[in-house]
Amino acid sequence: MTKPRVRVYTDYKSPYAFVADRALFELEEQHGVELEWLPYTLRIAEYLGSVEERSPHYWRKVRYAYMDARRYANAQGLVMKGPRRIYDAFYASAGMLFAQRHGIFRPYHETVFKRFWSHQLDLDLLPEIAGIIAELGASAPEFEAYVNGPARAEHDRIVAEAESLGVFGVPSMIFNGELFWGGDRIGMLIERIRAPETRQLALGNRAR
Repeated sequence: MTKPRVRVYTDYKSPYAFVADRALFELEEQHGVELEWLPYTLRIAEYLGSVEERSPHYWRKVRYAYMDARRYANAQGLVMKGPRRIYDAFYASAGMLFAQRHGIFRPYHETVFKRFWSHQLDLDLLPEIAGIIAELGASAPEFEAYVNGPARAEHDRIVAEAESLGVFGVPSMIFNGELFWGGDRIGMLIERIRAPETRQLALGNRAR
């Protein structure tokens, strides 16, 4: 029997994606679903403007968000240090796609998250991502050729498709066409997996 599939969009530089990761793998292990992991690389500068333009209200929100995510990290025994600067995570996202095709997805995924949030990895340096690929037994030159070849077009197509489905942040999960945003919606997602017919009741007239 084919397992129900949940599509998961994530970004390695998102604190909330990091702290939701364990619960997502538990979802797969305990509820008989298959996770399809895809990158949704957040474009921070595009969404939020330059650092100079951001208001005190914005910075209060940012400080709270990291404090809140750190609470979740501490509860799981995870190290989470605030990012030292704004990162472009394209290389790490391309690494996710490459790792899936070479049988090293989960160790790659966990290594990138762990090292980035403990200040042991710069996501936007190609040699560092290629180094992880090689460390896990795949070909760094082949990965670099992928990055310099079809990776950008594939990545941009995935992001555009995500946005066509309503995705705007991470972690985002899609099950049977329904979008769930944030780790705190995993419980609701589990309810839907157990009883897919509740979707119409939950969404009311929009689902009819």
